[in-house]
Amino acid sequence: MSYLTNFSIFSVLLSLLFISTYATTFEIRNNCTYTVWAAASPGGGRRLDRGQSWTISVLAGTVARIWGRTNCNFDGSGRGHCQTGDCGGVLDCKGWGVPPNTLAEYALNQFGNIDFYDISLLDGFNIPIEFAPTNGGCRTTRCAADINGQCPNELRAPGGCNNPCTVFRTEEYCCTQGYGPCGLNRYAQFFKSRCPDSYSYPQDDTASTLTCRSGTTEYRVVFCPLGSPHFPQEMIKSITV
Repeated sequence: MSYLTNFSIFSVLLSLLFISTYATTFEIRNNCTYTVWAAASPGGGRRLDRGQSWTISVLAGTVARIWGRTNCNFDGSGRGHCQTGDCGGVLDCKGWGVPPNTLAEYALNQFGNIDFYDISLLDGFNIPIEFAPTNGGCRTTRCAADINGQCPNELRAPGGCNNPCTVFRTEEYCCTQGYGPCGLNRYAQFFKSRCPDSYSYPQDDTASTLTCRSGTTEYRVVFCPLGSPHFPQEMIKSITV
């Protein structure tokens, strides 16, 4: 009896150790024709020229986001500024980026051993993104439309397209109270019609949050996926030949 009890305790401790140390791999890849300064919070930051990748390992239980920064200029110490997505003027991000920036968000190993993930436009849009589980049979989500080129004038920003909450800061667009007129307004509809799987307004959970079994899946975040603006034409030719 004591042997079984000790064995059970050992099994529980081993399981807890596995949960606390298990890490999920995220490959962050730049397919854009221009340089992207990738950012992850937590995770840091990395310059990615066209075709380059950056891999990070994230512990179970982490709630985080990944995004891309554009038109950055950093000195040798990693200090500088980005036109979109800037995070405190440093290459190695410690906080969140300044809108507009397209977000790949995730929460690993939540209740029921489930990963939650989505693409969010609640901080606006700057770079087309695809968020793809690499195994496990779970859904890929993407926002690959020409949002910047079609952005309404009142939402335009240098290098990107703002979410209306960033511009107007009213309950109608920000949904800070959780009630009232907040919903699929005309600006949210602009984003939703072009990227139907992405968060376009704060109460868009049902249509935009995806799930996958935790511990069985790695993930890939791609800037400028196939079919988006600034995807290299020579890559299209190699795929179609």
